[in-house]
Amino acid sequence: MEKRWLVKTPQDSTLVESFRSKLKVDHIVAELLLQRGISTFEEAEAFFRPKLEDLHDPFLMQDMDNAVERVQEAIDEQQRVMLFGDYDVDGTTAVALMYSFLKDSLPLDFYIPDRYKEGYGLSKLGIDTAKKNGVELIISLDCGIKSVELVDYAKSLDIDFIICDHHTPGEILPDAIVLDPKRKDCDYPYKELSGCGVGFKLLQAICEHNNWKQDKLFESLDLLAVSIGADIVEVTGENRILAFHGMELLNKKPRLAFSELLKLAKKELPVTLTDVIFSIAPRINAIGRLRSGRIAVELMVSMDKEEIAQLAIDINQDNLERRELDKQITEEALEQVEKGDKNSVSTVVFDKNWHKGVVGIVASRLIEKHYKPTIVLTESDGVISGSARSVHGFNIYDALLECENELEQFGGHAFAAGMTLKPENLETFKQKFEEVVSKRMTPELKTEEQVVDVELTFDQIFTSEENRMKVPRLKRIISQFEPHGPGNMKPVFMSKNVFSKEVRLLKNAHLKLTMVQPQFDVAIEGIGFNMPEKEDVVAPGLPFDVVYTLEVNRWRERETLQMNIKDIRETV
Repeated sequence: MEKRWLVKTPQDSTLVESFRSKLKVDHIVAELLLQRGISTFEEAEAFFRPKLEDLHDPFLMQDMDNAVERVQEAIDEQQRVMLFGDYDVDGTTAVALMYSFLKDSLPLDFYIPDRYKEGYGLSKLGIDTAKKNGVELIISLDCGIKSVELVDYAKSLDIDFIICDHHTPGEILPDAIVLDPKRKDCDYPYKELSGCGVGFKLLQAICEHNNWKQDKLFESLDLLAVSIGADIVEVTGENRILAFHGMELLNKKPRLAFSELLKLAKKELPVTLTDVIFSIAPRINAIGRLRSGRIAVELMVSMDKEEIAQLAIDINQDNLERRELDKQITEEALEQVEKGDKNSVSTVVFDKNWHKGVVGIVASRLIEKHYKPTIVLTESDGVISGSARSVHGFNIYDALLECENELEQFGGHAFAAGMTLKPENLETFKQKFEEVVSKRMTPELKTEEQVVDVELTFDQIFTSEENRMKVPRLKRIISQFEPHGPGNMKPVFMSKNVFSKEVRLLKNAHLKLTMVQPQFDVAIEGIGFNMPEKEDVVAPGLPFDVVYTLEVNRWRERETLQMNIKDIRETV
């Protein structure tokens, strides 16, 4: 599928030169910072050296006073408290964070719902379990914002609720103490916290209320970094501070669980937030998909080396099984798409035998092949459930909001969502969803967009005096833009009129190139994953344009520069 290249308009040259001279950096670095809204020395310092003291006052969040007062009451009276977390990475890291911090202060247990028996969010079974165990307060993490009826049910059983969530609320809030920066009446200055981040703010407020040192709390920032990466929230503002220090902790003093998971993923420290997304996060997610999210929490809070080693092996096995399921179901789903209406602007596929745990992953895979808002559905216990994934610029949550009459339940955000519906409503829902997408999809949204930050020539990557066998200064500085994510994506570059000196196809799928621009004495290695169809475009002697990120390739203690190729097209 051809992508639409969108090259950002260069910043005003006078502004770039002025900023460059103030910071004493390359004009490319100055351009990239200005693109990110960083235009002063102070803002650049805050970007490159995020400080924990710059975190916002947690009491700016609506209901925080009430939440702290209720937790304090539980501590003072030693009331039994249950932490109720979602089964994904954000939910389980949130529970691990709060459990680790509060377990010595009050009688505490945690509950992760069964993905298949209970589904997403709060569950009646969980609340009944709390009542049976004498729980007087439930703190929900990464879920609960739309569970009005279930919170009422808990209240009828004399169980209080504190909801720590970051999803978009419905029109009516549950009758509980609700911490959610996306509440319409909440003036908290940063709206993009993860679910784990909202739980962290509650703990921060409890520390301030009791004049406790926050050092112990900051020792769990690695959990927060993993939640930020896995949940694909903005890596800006407060999230950037938390992710920066969390990754620093993970690399310098990783908890046993993360060390084991990285070892099984064959990843060596130091790792980036992107590495976390592709190594730690899938393995934690696999537990919730194939077993129970409770095991993930037990892994992250455990200090027992033998227990962690065994759990990590089990988790890795789950991840391998998840990959096989993912591959099989993706193939079956693609067959359905191929047989369907070629003119549709959305993709909705269903099979009652598909594994519920991988439908979200499969939806993402389908978008790679057929670039449309996509929903993958399966059935269990007479209820259809599934996951939605979106294309860039299309708000899938808003689209589902227009289909709510056909749905039993749904939740999520602009890029991803989950839903349940009755089997008899399936065809009506598919028709309605197609109508909504047709109405909302502009021609631009139908083609995948490849954003380019800056056009470079090869002599801007390596200056004339630099050793080509070492990592150039430009890449070393850009590495300090980490951690990357929405709002602070890895810089993407484009170079035109490039020729390949050498082309290899690895495993019949991945292009390995050595590239030059004839006017410069620089040859650069590059790899394009899953691009066999581009082999003819990069044949020696043919000019092409290439879009890429700059990466460090580590091999036998030697580091060299390598392009990670995002797209290639013929030079016009």
